[in-house]
Amino acid sequence: MNTEEFVKAFYTEKEGFLKEYLSENSKTEVGQLIKSLNLTDQQTEIIKKALDASFTDIFYTILLGLDGCTSIGDLEQQTYSIFYENNNQVCGGKLSGEIEGMAHEYFHELD
Repeated sequence: MNTEEFVKAFYTEKEGFLKEYLSENSKTEVGQLIKSLNLTDQQTEIIKKALDASFTDIFYTILLGLDGCTSIGDLEQQTYSIFYENNNQVCGGKLSGEIEGMAHEYFHELD
């Protein structure tokens, strides 16, 4: 998996959460809570924007944290290596600095 595929997977996951939570037939607890509010179309749009902005902040921060571009929680800022079950590194083990640009493109330029 290359860096773009890795970042795109996070972006796709974010979009999937948003779609599922706002689905009329959502089976998730969040979806059910939103549905129980009986929101108007305008209110639903506001919730969608709020969730989208939140998910963007969360996923983007996690990606930058893994890339060593920001700290995660109270941990010292550092670069992490992520491995598949077969001990091969995701993104070829080259995370430092490569994710940041791609994450910005997906999470701030596509939205």
